[in-house]
Amino acid sequence: MLYHYYMKINFKLMLAAFLTAGFIPGAMAQVTVVKQDGKKIYLDTSTFNRNVSVGETFKIITGQEKLTNPKTGKELGLVYQYSQEGKIIEVQPLYAVGELPQAASYEIGSEAVITPNAQEAALAAATAPQTAQADSPAAAQTPALVANRKIKTYPVLEHEIISAVKADLNAFPGEEIAALDAKGHLLVYTQNDGNLQQIADYKIPANKTPITLSALDIMQSGYAQLFAVVYDTQKKSIVTLVLDGSDKDLKEIDSLPYFVKELGCDADKKLYAQKPFISGTKAGDVRLLKYAKGKFSLAEDAFASRGNWLTGLAYYPIQSADKPNPVFTFSNGELRLRLYNGKYAQSPSLFAAAPNRVKYKQDIISFYPSLQVYGPAGKAVLAAVENTAKFGILSESFGSYKSSKLHFLTYENGVLDVRETIDLNGFLYDTNCTSTGILAPQVVSGGQTVLTEIYR
Repeated sequence: MLYHYYMKINFKLMLAAFLTAGFIPGAMAQVTVVKQDGKKIYLDTSTFNRNVSVGETFKIITGQEKLTNPKTGKELGLVYQYSQEGKIIEVQPLYAVGELPQAASYEIGSEAVITPNAQEAALAAATAPQTAQADSPAAAQTPALVANRKIKTYPVLEHEIISAVKADLNAFPGEEIAALDAKGHLLVYTQNDGNLQQIADYKIPANKTPITLSALDIMQSGYAQLFAVVYDTQKKSIVTLVLDGSDKDLKEIDSLPYFVKELGCDADKKLYAQKPFISGTKAGDVRLLKYAKGKFSLAEDAFASRGNWLTGLAYYPIQSADKPNPVFTFSNGELRLRLYNGKYAQSPSLFAAAPNRVKYKQDIISFYPSLQVYGPAGKAVLAAVENTAKFGILSESFGSYKSSKLHFLTYENGVLDVRETIDLNGFLYDTNCTSTGILAPQVVSGGQTVLTEIYR
């Protein structure tokens, strides 16, 4: 069975907004008819500009006529002729199935438009919670978490992506997407009219198992460098490969004996490092990674990782603006926020499942998906991943997953409280923070990846 990668968040609010603004079906992005089976019509939705839901209506465009003002000669657009209205009865990752009231023959390759259900949109608008005004007391106490987040879905990648970042890399035009796949390919894509064009493929040596990817201009060169964390199966050690763009390709410029990961978002984003295997399979304390006079080094100040690897950590002024708080992922599924008084605030037990693992000597090491933290100091929001296992408890050992959730939490009244949850139908190895949202590469059936950016 194919897993839907469409978000299950409250799309009804978006529909209500469209209808309130006088949105008309003919103005929607079009989809293509790719197959007909009697009354059933198969529609290609792989490049559609929004999610599609069962129960929405559609019409096939059967003809069009250019509309012109006879006095001025000004062209006013096109007038479309449509088929009878049908309903969407099934949604799959790359296509939707609609059913017409009567069978009629339509040409494969014809265009169609899909229209939101007006009744559902109106109901959603009537029952939607009101958003606090920026100057209200409620807004001053709690960050504004919008129930209907804007989501951008990129074309499906034929790779099982472990980690992906957006960055401006040297020797490539503009901002790129760099992605690390499970087979050790470091891929670079440019964005062009909603499509992704691959422009580089750097193959990591076969004896190095990929774990995670980060990007930051730590060298102050004006372009970001890539930091690919790998496990060296020959030396039984974790190292970070540092790569830079050169002549429209990637070139390894250094190898660091640390686990390196970006923490934070926007201007708060920094690279942190920890020495691996300080105590058995555990990692050591975390220090800021620095670069000066052509060399990488670690800052003196450190915070305790509590045995966690950097993908399961966050370091951010969550409790107040005074100083950062460490946040840890524990094996029982909790997130624990260390408070200034030495005590902990805990979350529900949701987050421990980790599909990314390596075998170290006689042990299996889990690398939990990254925690993203953003927002004003003292009013921060955490974004944490929960992966759903295919086969129950066995998946905790063997890492077989079918779907995931992205939970948004805030710290209030001594607890980490889940304020919003987005259901995803692909599972996540990792997430990274962009200038606008959370980059979440969802792995769906067949090892494909739906690269999704969930706006903050």
